[in-house]
Formats: sequence, C-alpha cells, structure tokens
Amino acid sequence: MEPIIIVLIILVVLVFIALIKTIQVIPQASAAIVERFGRYTRTLNAGLNIVVPFIDSIRNRIDLREQVVPFPPQPVITQDNLVVNIDTVIYYQVTDARAATYEVASYIQAIEQLTVTTLRNIIGGMDLERTLTSREEINAALRGVLDEATGKWGIRVNRVELKAIEPPTSIQDSMEKQMRADRDKRAAILTAEGIRQSQILTAEGEKQSAILRAEGEARAAALRAEGEAQAIRTVFESIHAGDADQKLLAYQYLQMLPKIAEGDANKLWIVPSEIGDALKGLSGAMGNFGPMGGMGGGGGGQGNAPTERREKPSVTD
Repeated sequence: MEPIIIVLIILVVLVFIALIKTIQVIPQASAAIVERFGRYTRTLNAGLNIVVPFIDSIRNRIDLREQVVPFPPQPVITQDNLVVNIDTVIYYQVTDARAATYEVASYIQAIEQLTVTTLRNIIGGMDLERTLTSREEINAALRGVLDEATGKWGIRVNRVELKAIEPPTSIQDSMEKQMRADRDKRAAILTAEGIRQSQILTAEGEKQSAILRAEGEARAAALRAEGEAQAIRTVFESIHAGDADQKLLAYQYLQMLPKIAEGDANKLWIVPSEIGDALKGLSGAMGNFGPMGGMGGGGGGQGNAPTERREKPSVTD
C-alpha cells in the first residue's frame, strides 16, 4: 500500500503544480509575456488567464504605469568649452510589453545612454549663459529625440526635466560677483532716480507755492485797492452830499496834520496849493469870530473893545 500512497501523493502534487501554472492572475496596469517552447505566443493582460502548464511559461512581467527614473549628474561640455553637470529625470511609460521585452535588452539603460548622448549634442551647440536660461528649450528638444527613438521599443517618454545645471565653481563665483555688481548698480540707479524725483517734486512744490503766494498777494492787493477806492468813493459821496465848503475842508486837513506827522519816516510833506486859499478863508472866519468873544458885561459899558488881530502864516505849496 505504501507505493500506491506515494504515487497518489505525487499525482496530487503534480496536479496542484499544474493548476498553479495553468491559472495566471495578472494585476491591474500590468502585462505578462507568454512563451511556448521559448517562442513568444501572446501577452497576458490584467485579470485571470489560463495557460498550458509545462508548455507555456511566463517570460516577463511588465508594469504599464508611468515610471520616474532619475539619472546621476552627467558632465557635458558647452559651446564655450565649459564643463557643466546636468541632472535629468525621465517620465516614461511602457505602451507595448512585447516590444519592451524583445526589441531592447534593457530599456532603462538604453534610455539613460540615449539621454546622455542627446544632452551632449544639444548643450554642445549652446554657450553657458544660454544653457542656464533655456531649460524649457532643452527639455523639449530632449523629449522629442527620446520619444522618437524609444517608440520602437514600446516606450513613450512623457516628460523630461533637468533637475540641476551646475557650472564649475570658478564660474559660479564669477556669476555671483556679476550678479552682485548688477544688483548694486540697479540699487544705485534706483537711489539716483529717487533723489531726482524728490528734487523735481520739491521744485514743483516750491513753484506752486510761489505761484499761489503771488496770486494771494495780488488778490490781497487788489482787494486793498478796491477797499481804499470804495472808502474814497464813500468819503467823496459823503462830502458831495453834505455840500462842504472850503473852510470845512481846511479844518479837516488841519485835524489830519498830526496823524500825517506821526512816524520818523515822514520827513517831507506835500501840501496842495489850493490849501492856502482854504486856510486864508478859515483865518478870516476866525478873525471875524474873535471880536464877538471879547464882548464883556461889566458896568454896562457900551462900545467895542479893542481887539488884536494876528494873521496866521499862510502855508504855501
């Protein structure tokens, strides 16, 4: 009985192994290459798949999702004979599992080497300054070459990014000095522009202030002249309405003489020639009024008392 049991156990094990080899479960976004006696037969897609055990074999399982592969820094010589180190990142996706398996031995290594050679061709036609400022141009050119070359391998290059472009240390120091000098120059220019603008605004303010001050003074002078003219007009109308004679005018002038004489600066008086006639009339009027003031009431004496008449010096022009 023991040999039969051993045979049964062996048969069960073989059946179990056959079932395992027959049923193949492929995960989502994956593919498997099936070979029969070493020859490609078909590609297994995601899900449950049945293969012939011991005849069909799984050659390779490939991830169909987008992959990200960073490459180490590569030394590249620019057009002006400067060596720069460039880090690149490749975003690719397998679109044909059969081509990725049989058209190239290792598509990752192939993409890396192709990236290096393409970078050297592109950067070799640019100087350092253009290399540092043309990342988008380099990315587009590199992606175009890689996408065209990897298409027959069943690979699609979606994006190519340059992580870093590192020039030599001496060039970095020179660039930092140049940038510092440019910043100092721009700062000096901005300071000078600020001072100039400030001076212009100050001059404009002083100009406007002077204009407003002159306008104010002119307006004030005009208002004073208008006020004086109105006052003179009012006085003249009052005199004209009161029908003043020469004697009243002379008396008013004599009252104003002390005010005219006030102040140390009044060294010269200008007296109109007509004032002499007015003073003469006023002197005559006062002479006529004098004897009446000398009339007395003592003892009832009659007759006119003798009066002394003095002529006031006439004021000439």
